[in-house]
Amino acid sequence: QVQLVQSGGGLVQPGGSLRLSCAASTLDLGYGAIGWFRQAPGKEREGVSCMRNIGGRTYYADSVKGRFTFSKDNAKNTVYLEMNNLTPDDTGVYYCAAGPGRRCYADEYDTWGQGTQVTVSP
Repeated sequence: QVQLVQSGGGLVQPGGSLRLSCAASTLDLGYGAIGWFRQAPGKEREGVSCMRNIGGRTYYADSVKGRFTFSKDNAKNTVYLEMNNLTPDDTGVYYCAAGPGRRCYADEYDTWGQGTQVTVSP
């Protein structure tokens, strides 16, 4: 089973940028997808951006389109989430995840990183 180790995150002012990293034991899964999710206090975990392992089709939640970019470095077995023009609504714990599904729904992912806090505040 793939293992995921996250890094990045922290405190940033509105309008700022952060990059999250997720190092995987392998990205050569041959099926399913890998993605980024976030969970704000009192809210359900939501899909932010997910990429299918076959074909590379990438999904972005409407709330982050044009501001967040999902990328993958196969040589480093690492995926990234570049987050720009951050707002307080982006605050939450961010997780990377891998799973056999093809959509960006948390219940389709069975392997999770440890999570990292992102706080957007003046």
